[in-house]
Amino acid sequence: MATKNIRLEVMRAIEPQVTGFMNDFLIPVEDIWQPTDFLPDSQSDGFLEEVKELRGESQELGYDFWVTMVADTITEEALPTYESWLMDVEGIDQHAENKNGWSKWVRAWTAEENRHGDVLNKYLYLSGRVNMREIEMTTQHLISDGFDIGTDRDPYKNFVYTSFQELATNISHKRVGQMAKKKGNALLGKMCTIIAGDEMRHHLAYREFVKTIFGEDPSGMMLAFADMMKKKIVMPAHFLRESGGSAGTAFENFSNCAQRLGVYTAMDYIDILKKLNAYWQLDAVRALNDEAQKARDYLLKLPERLERIATRMQFPEDTYRFKWVEANGML
Repeated sequence: MATKNIRLEVMRAIEPQVTGFMNDFLIPVEDIWQPTDFLPDSQSDGFLEEVKELRGESQELGYDFWVTMVADTITEEALPTYESWLMDVEGIDQHAENKNGWSKWVRAWTAEENRHGDVLNKYLYLSGRVNMREIEMTTQHLISDGFDIGTDRDPYKNFVYTSFQELATNISHKRVGQMAKKKGNALLGKMCTIIAGDEMRHHLAYREFVKTIFGEDPSGMMLAFADMMKKKIVMPAHFLRESGGSAGTAFENFSNCAQRLGVYTAMDYIDILKKLNAYWQLDAVRALNDEAQKARDYLLKLPERLERIATRMQFPEDTYRFKWVEANGML
């Protein structure tokens, strides 16, 4: 109970800074891009020609690419789960007179993230390269199944998770965009690149939250960080399934595709950990209790341990066929 009270006190102490975080890391609605900025204009006389061009550009993208693109889209579309989870975190209150800056942050962050699923979903639909009904069923399953990222209602653990995960999605979207561009698909390349930019801004914000907490409660924050890394940072779509499957059955196959394609790899996971260790200056954190000192030692040694494991990892060749990417036998 004492630990929980300390976390709540820290969240309340930092809460007045949240407006500044929003100004620094989020963009006003009137100034930020919207999905229609990248998609064929349905009010234009040239709409059908634009759609035809989009479909033509999508022809050169291969199977693993489309699986990764679909899974990225579904992950973004499961946003209701993420918002409801964060709204339940200790210290975040959206109700009446208790409504605070943290809840405003979660809503504004959600509003920015919501555009990602919108634009990717519409692109997939217009491309004609995937089975949209299967994708829609997977998305519904993912929202219905929810998720458990191992953070409970602990704000420290949740902010470690979001710091890590936002950078992971930045990497994934950026690489998908680069691959699309190399295949001559400038529109999709630009779309994924700008989504990656949003994810980077969000990563910078969440890592700043953690840095601020380190200044208030160094031992508690260090222990929370170590706990999350011992559990491993699971992806938000770790319960991914196709129609007729059980929760989580599709995730490993998607991960293998992403690994083969080089969109998000075990080495990326390690690199993110290194970046967080460096930014939060773990070796310089002072006033740690004995348990937190051990947690720091674990975190500083962890990248090297994970690298030894990663060099021995093997991933199966393309054997599994997703229902998402078998529309009309096109691929």
